Amino acid sequence: MTFQDENFLLYLQSLIYQRKNDMPEGSYTTNLFQKGINKIAQKVGEEAVELIIEAKDDNQDKFLNEAADLMYHYLVLLAAKETTLNDVINILKERHK
Repeated sequence: MTFQDENFLLYLQSLIYQRKNDMPEGSYTTNLFQKGINKIAQKVGEEAVELIIEAKDDNQDKFLNEAADLMYHYLVLLAAKETTLNDVINILKERHK
């Protein structure tokens, strides 16, 4: 499956919501939802710290991987809170006016 870059995040978001609804066995996303909001929020915090640490070094590959980890866990947190990227985008649009 091929995506425009911006469409991939929307695809990933829909996949996360699908995992939340279906809870397939063996899925890391399912595991996060089963552990609950506190664990999901903790993972977002951990990934944010890891991204900050990598930002201070010169390894672009590690930095980008941590950025991807943070983005994934952020999308899981949004789904856990029954919200979407579009909700966040709408807030950003309002602030931009």
